[in-house]
Amino acid sequence: MTFILKTFGSLQLVDRSGNPVAFPEKGLLLLAYLFTADQGAADRSTLARFLWGEADKSASLSTLRKVISRINARQAELGVNLLALQANLVSLNRETLSSDLLLPGQGEDAEPLVRLEHVVKLMNQPFLGPVNCHSREFQRWLAERESCHVELLGNTLRAASGLARSRRESELLRKAAVILFRTEPKDPDTLQMLIPIFQAEEEVEHLRDHFEKRQNSILRGIAVLDGADGGDGRSSRPAPASAREGHEAALSLEAERIRLEIPRLVLLPPKSQSIRPEAGFLAASLVEDITIGFCAFNSLQVIAPYSAVLIGHHTETQKAFFERQKVNYILDTRISNAGDEVTLFAQLIFFDQNQIVWAERFSLDHMELLKDRRAVARQIALSVSSEIERHEALREDLNPVAYHRYLVGRRHLARLTLPNLRRARKEMKAALSVSPDFAPALSSMARTYSKEWLLTARGDIELLKTAETSSRQAIEKRSDFADGYREFGVAKLLQGAFDESAEAMEVAENLAPHYADVIADYADTLVHCSLPAMALRKIERAIELNPLAPDTYFWTAAGANYALGEFESSLDYIGQMADSSLADRLSAASCAMLGRHDKARVFVRRFREANPDFDVDKWLSAVPSKEQWHKDLYREGLKKAGF
Repeated sequence: MTFILKTFGSLQLVDRSGNPVAFPEKGLLLLAYLFTADQGAADRSTLARFLWGEADKSASLSTLRKVISRINARQAELGVNLLALQANLVSLNRETLSSDLLLPGQGEDAEPLVRLEHVVKLMNQPFLGPVNCHSREFQRWLAERESCHVELLGNTLRAASGLARSRRESELLRKAAVILFRTEPKDPDTLQMLIPIFQAEEEVEHLRDHFEKRQNSILRGIAVLDGADGGDGRSSRPAPASAREGHEAALSLEAERIRLEIPRLVLLPPKSQSIRPEAGFLAASLVEDITIGFCAFNSLQVIAPYSAVLIGHHTETQKAFFERQKVNYILDTRISNAGDEVTLFAQLIFFDQNQIVWAERFSLDHMELLKDRRAVARQIALSVSSEIERHEALREDLNPVAYHRYLVGRRHLARLTLPNLRRARKEMKAALSVSPDFAPALSSMARTYSKEWLLTARGDIELLKTAETSSRQAIEKRSDFADGYREFGVAKLLQGAFDESAEAMEVAENLAPHYADVIADYADTLVHCSLPAMALRKIERAIELNPLAPDTYFWTAAGANYALGEFESSLDYIGQMADSSLADRLSAASCAMLGRHDKARVFVRRFREANPDFDVDKWLSAVPSKEQWHKDLYREGLKKAGF
């Protein structure tokens, strides 16, 4: 059987039908590297340097031997040899493996437009995607590959630039030109090549209209258009006749691209200069609530509250964090006393130019909180983009006292202990007593019951039924509220209703496409639905939105990797947890599957100290997993570990 190595979009091995095939990540990286090496072969020292650098050659070679051993074991399971070993040489078996890698000289006999379509399709996706390799050799190789891709795209576009005869072919040239311009925005040769492409089709004005249409679609929360809009998208004005105007249009392309990118906003936790500690408590809740509200915008990406709080307490690293995460706007807040009144001062900063866009002061009297939340949300939205539709806040008739109790209860949900869950539930009940239709309080009530089911581990079905009822009520009161569907999905998952859970989570994500916690819970649901590859893509997206993520994100990613047979990657994610002891069972199983039995026994011993009565079969019978193979794989690892 012949397999295909996919390198664009994400690094994975697939069969001829396009189905993903589990294979060690380091093995996939070796396959990709060998495709670009002379004769498709390299010695072990070269491969060790590629994967781990020059730090410790003997340790790298030893680790490489273990990786090759895992690769051999997996090849035996698949009944194929993708890599051949001969003495010190590791070589690629091209009879059993092909790839989508863009290599010089490959496919040169193909018709230029056909080849261009293939290259554009690949380069519209990231190369490799997220991989766990940071050696200098790897980074150098990666830079060479990306440079090669750009050169190949340029050469292919030049060959095809005068051959377009249909609208579809003209659109292909434009797509290729935009990709090339994004990689080489200041290269004069690139600009000169773009000008005749756009002028030849008399489409410079059309291109401008096209970008404006896409921008407006983003700002209205509609999916970005992927291409021209037929006759309606064309300008009735003729294209500029002069080369100078065409050149100016090409030069403005980068500015248009920047305007098209969805802005990223971070709302920092408030700094307190007040003598009243409860003011800081309420202000932090208010800012977090505004943040989650913004997650519903398709036209705005919001850094999740967890990351915002962490970076808010490390001022010395904030600038680097904002640059790395491509933050455009920062909401900076401070609590202070103005006479007898405690106020929240907020200012919106355009980070790219360190410019204060807007600033205002709000009272923290709890009767004013609801009104101020609306004002802050509206002002930020209008400042970021005048075209963002008014953010739908809470119901107009919501009692401010209910909102105050809801905020207090939300703070108790930050740390999941049974006493905190019951405190949160008490506050939510108080909120609902004065505002029975308050959907956020209803969904938070549901969360307290499902989390209590998990913490007590008694299998009390009534807790889950109550959670389901509360989340249903939240959805009935407000059908566009993502948290209602999210909590309904969690309750259904814990009852083993996998399809209903996944459907509810999909609705929640569609309603709040940048809400990291919703996406993370969706990923967890997909793991339990025995769809680990899809789950991994979701949790990686959640981590992208919440880069200083809580432990549950990494735990979910580790579980997805374990189900894919990527035991090393599973351990890597567990290693990123602040408290990795939470995942001791998974660590033990992963180590056992890798043959590290001594290490596995350490995790088993540590887990049993806290859970002396743990029984594998009893626990697995309670854990929801849709497919039997999924439970069997976990049971195998746990049994091998010594449970």
